[in-house]
Amino acid sequence: MFDPQTLKYDAKGLLPVIAQCAETHEVLMLAWMNAEAVTETLRSRSVTYWSRSRQSFWVKGATSGHRQTLVDLRYDCDQDCLLAIVMQEGPACHTNRRSCFYTSVIMGNPRELSQPII
Repeated sequence: MFDPQTLKYDAKGLLPVIAQCAETHEVLMLAWMNAEAVTETLRSRSVTYWSRSRQSFWVKGATSGHRQTLVDLRYDCDQDCLLAIVMQEGPACHTNRRSCFYTSVIMGNPRELSQPII
């Protein structure tokens, strides 16, 4: 049986979690979890993060309705980062965009790749 305590957390007890869309494989966002958030996410299948700014648990979509339902949860080779493969309802970003990664800098100047979903 998997034990979330076996993951390698930082000094604050957190590790980064990349959320990826199960259907399109698009990277949606990056957030943080502690061991309790990992446990709750696996139990409920509702992705639960740790909000560093509010210092509290945050169930994605609980207030916005833009829920993330867990399809799979994977850890990397160092066991210090998670990949949450999710079914995303609505936008993942708090700016109402599908993904938080909507700005490209490859050409030098920042370029917005998507507009908010209305």
